[in-house]
Amino acid sequence: MEDVDVVIIGAGSAGLAAARTIRAAGLSFKLLEAMGRIGGRAWTSDQHFGIPFDIGCAWLHAADRNPYFPEAQAAGWTLHHHDMNVDHLYYRQRKASEQEEAEMKAADARLFELLATHQVEAGDDDRLSTLLAKGQAPRAAATFAGPMDFGADEDEISIRDFQAAADLDPNYFSKEGFGALVARFGADLPVELSTPVRKILWDVPGVACVTDRGTVRAKAVIVTASPAVLAFEEIEFSPALPDAHFGAFFDLPMGMLTKLPVEIRGTRLGLEPFDDLLIERMARHDIYFLCFPFDLDLMVGFVGGDFAWEMTAAGEAAGIDFVVDRLCGIFGSDTRKHVARAMMTNWGGERFVRGAYAAARPGRSEARATLMQPVADKIFFAGEHLAGPLIQTCGGARLSGENVGRQVAARLAVK
Repeated sequence: MEDVDVVIIGAGSAGLAAARTIRAAGLSFKLLEAMGRIGGRAWTSDQHFGIPFDIGCAWLHAADRNPYFPEAQAAGWTLHHHDMNVDHLYYRQRKASEQEEAEMKAADARLFELLATHQVEAGDDDRLSTLLAKGQAPRAAATFAGPMDFGADEDEISIRDFQAAADLDPNYFSKEGFGALVARFGADLPVELSTPVRKILWDVPGVACVTDRGTVRAKAVIVTASPAVLAFEEIEFSPALPDAHFGAFFDLPMGMLTKLPVEIRGTRLGLEPFDDLLIERMARHDIYFLCFPFDLDLMVGFVGGDFAWEMTAAGEAAGIDFVVDRLCGIFGSDTRKHVARAMMTNWGGERFVRGAYAAARPGRSEARATLMQPVADKIFFAGEHLAGPLIQTCGGARLSGENVGRQVAARLAVK
């Protein structure tokens, strides 16, 4: 491989944005992607249902700040503003009363009041569960605050980290697919697919990135791999990274949000398109449904946190059975005859991702700031885990990649 100014590792949203920024600065680059496609966790596929379905990120969060939103509008994407408010709440198979629904919404509002005023002092318990315990009906509120929002259970989420995350409204859902939009964004970039970087040498002039297809030297490298990939040392750094940076990978473990879409033909089960349905169960085995988006024949189930990891281990067949059983439990056994195709996403089993998005461990929220500092002025990190208030979002990952791309271009300009 020929030498370049910058190597960019990962062609997801952050890597694509960094590459476009580096190119605009007039610098040469290599964009190396371990998987056989671009987009990373943004991936729209029609192989399961014959229509575009987002295997990964689907909502255009924070549309007023999300650079993908105006591009979706310009491309003529079909967009729906989704307020993500629970329309139907069940406790196991029992429909919640109006009072119980009001209590859940009050608990959610109370949580955000507590977050706005709570100060975590040195030595305090930084677990989100301690705040939820001060609110009302913490069980129901915890489902969205934890597994469905952060991809982790509330006792595994840092209050400081949660406080730093922005309110993501307005949220829009796309019929053509968010992954397709990201692929469109990166379509004109030269990418070396199926080219995982095995090692980064940085005790040489610049850096040297070792791949199965050869070694490429550069003045700097931008690493957009997930913290879990780096914690598993899929990429070896030689010499070893400083302890603070290496430790930060472990302090930002990947949460999990798993989708279980089921095709329901011939009935809408008394539901309206884009209704939000939440089923609360024992031991955090909760499931949320986005009902019939765009009036398509799909009930899209979501499970998050530890339960999503358990579901991943149980496998797709078990996951689909779980979803169908829950629907039959509420809407009757006849529902089963309307079930057609179904699938389960498996980001935990994707070697070069290993989860949904990063959530800081309690007491370790500073890990994000640590990774935003370059190593030796030539190893830079970017991604959804370093996206400031838009952490855990595809739009945030793009903004992170653009910011780091500008930072690298500026550093190289003065050398």
